[in-house]
Amino acid sequence: MTPLAIHAFLDKGKPEASAIDAFLREHSFPLVEGKRATFVFRGQADAVNLRHWIYGLESSQPFERVWDTDLWFHVHEMPPGSRVEYKLEVVRGGNHEWIRDPFNSHLAHDPFGANSVATGEGYVRPQWSLPDPEARKGRTEELWMTRTAFGQPRRVTMYLPARYRPQRRYPLLIVHDGGDYLRYAALKDVLDNLIHRLEVAPLIAALSHPGDRLVEYPDDPRHAKFIAQELLPELEQRYPLLPAANARCLMGASFGAVASLATAWRHPGKFGRLLLQSGSFAFTDIGRHKRGPAFDKVVEFVNAFRDAPGRPSERVYLSCGMYESLIYENRSLVPLLQTTGMGVRYEWVRDGHNWENWRDRLQSGLSWLFPGPLWMVYE
Repeated sequence: MTPLAIHAFLDKGKPEASAIDAFLREHSFPLVEGKRATFVFRGQADAVNLRHWIYGLESSQPFERVWDTDLWFHVHEMPPGSRVEYKLEVVRGGNHEWIRDPFNSHLAHDPFGANSVATGEGYVRPQWSLPDPEARKGRTEELWMTRTAFGQPRRVTMYLPARYRPQRRYPLLIVHDGGDYLRYAALKDVLDNLIHRLEVAPLIAALSHPGDRLVEYPDDPRHAKFIAQELLPELEQRYPLLPAANARCLMGASFGAVASLATAWRHPGKFGRLLLQSGSFAFTDIGRHKRGPAFDKVVEFVNAFRDAPGRPSERVYLSCGMYESLIYENRSLVPLLQTTGMGVRYEWVRDGHNWENWRDRLQSGLSWLFPGPLWMVYE
């Protein structure tokens, strides 16, 4: 086996500062070689750690210092196709500072800030998630629901596809955390591109903006009422929507996936499509759960759903990252959903609980739930 570049470098003995400069200049980092990636840090420190979100591994992985120089390194397993978000923890004089990797410009953003990103061999950001100057652009407009079950107004961002015509009828996609999907998962570019490429049927999307999502999303009857009895009738009145349930989809990630399933469960026959990403489907078979009080209502709902799932929808697409702690719960849900007679498609990938994972699954999910002319011809 060819030695890793870092080991070949170290075999030459203690490096001078100029040799370190040359080594760092000649490579990009993390340096991926086969199934392993080398991370580096340069600077004075008492310790350096790789902090990642891979379930099942110690979340803090120590770097090694190269002799008594200011160069540190860590070799991490990185299977092909993997995508991992991380930070570096730099320890100086008892102070622990988490920073983005200075040698890696690849960042992923979320509501809490940004993380550095490492990818294994073979991972490439999907072209259909990038702005395409040739794709016709849809447009967005704002809708305010002034009277809601929450007792306060709610904003909904509407996506209308390119070539939108009031004389046509369109499927409806209702997206939980729609603002975050727009900001962190490039949802508008994705919809524009997939519709332009004929992979997804032209559709109208309603992108919701929640209040306290940790309260509203775990089977809150107010939320289900808002979606099914207030928002849906308003959209049917304002926009030319197809009337059949199989032309309506609820979509969400994490707690938003719980909200999607719970709303369809409370209103069977209303939503014939579900797109559930990394659902926070915590449950218990015996005893109490260990995920904290925010999950109490989630567990109560998922336990009730597992006891009596009914048939809340017709087709369900689920995805989850195998580096997530929720992979077990999502896998466990698949056979239960299949027993209901619903069509189920499940996809797992080497990624974590993050927006770019959810972005990268949108083509497979949306094209299966709302296939455009391309898939209708070739599948």
